[in-house]
Amino acid sequence: MPPVQLRGSILFLNLYDVCEEIRMEELRHLLGLAPAGGKTSFRHPAPQYLGFERPPIVERLEETKLKTGTALAGRLKYYDYGVLSVQFELPFEGGWETLVELSSRLVAGLEIEDQAFALVKEKSRRAAAALIKPYEHWLSEDYYIIHVREVEGAPRAADLLERYGEPIAQIVRGENTALSDAERREILQSSMSYYPNDLAVVGWNAALIYDTDAGAEATIQLLEYANSQLLEFRHYDEILTRQLNSAYQSLEKGTGWLGRWRLARVSARLYTLLLELTELAERTDNSIKFLSDMYSARFYKLAATKVGVQDYKELVHRKLGTAEGLYKFMVEQFHQGRGFVLELVVVIILIIELVFLFRGKP
Repeated sequence: MPPVQLRGSILFLNLYDVCEEIRMEELRHLLGLAPAGGKTSFRHPAPQYLGFERPPIVERLEETKLKTGTALAGRLKYYDYGVLSVQFELPFEGGWETLVELSSRLVAGLEIEDQAFALVKEKSRRAAAALIKPYEHWLSEDYYIIHVREVEGAPRAADLLERYGEPIAQIVRGENTALSDAERREILQSSMSYYPNDLAVVGWNAALIYDTDAGAEATIQLLEYANSQLLEFRHYDEILTRQLNSAYQSLEKGTGWLGRWRLARVSARLYTLLLELTELAERTDNSIKFLSDMYSARFYKLAATKVGVQDYKELVHRKLGTAEGLYKFMVEQFHQGRGFVLELVVVIILIIELVFLFRGKP
């Protein structure tokens, strides 16, 4: 029997944005769970860590079986800003070719996503009393993390990239066929290491981590957190798109001097939304802090860029700027309409006074 070349796990992350906010203390009471630790130990020997303002709550799940009979261990994580994240874990061992085939097959499958969605539906009903403003339509994200704990010969990260760069690129892309040299180089450029014998290669829908369980823990959490942030900013983008379209339609209907009076209500709603989304976006940005750990901050920046957080964040901030400009324009239009009406009223009063004045003369 040939020696086992690789040993590790494939982690399936399925995240859902289910509500505006979760009352964490009430949820903890409903589920009878202890809060997740607010501190996540990083690589350094000094006590340096990242911290959540309100740590997510973790619920361990019963083993889930797929139709093929494959058993998956799992857990559910509740974030205070309304995101629920399901993680399933599938152990593997074998060669690089086996891992390439396994990852491409599982990444393309829908059965795990269906299991995760059904589970979140069930859990959200049980936690309904702790959910603030539940959404009818859930946005979702899925992400795959291939955690390689052992590689035959225990190579250094640089040697791993040099010798196995091609299968690593295929695994991160979820492809079963060889990629072009340019595509492989582009994928492998998104890699980071802290020690010589650890490696993380990050893609837009999957990542490969070569590390011990303890070393990979924080990296996995940062990848999950980046995807939860992506969900939040996608949600804000959808809200802003709908509200801006509604405001533009109101402007088209309010071109007349009477229609401008209706703009007062529309601008008030837009300004309220502007304040709420600005506050929510700031809360989302500040929900996690990096304390004295520049490597983790750089890794999160890489992960956020690759999964699309930065793109959506910039889009949301641009639309917030557009909404603010539109609000000012609508208020100006309303004031112009009100000024016209007041001037018209003054003219009518003067005409009435003149009429009575001349009628009163002999």
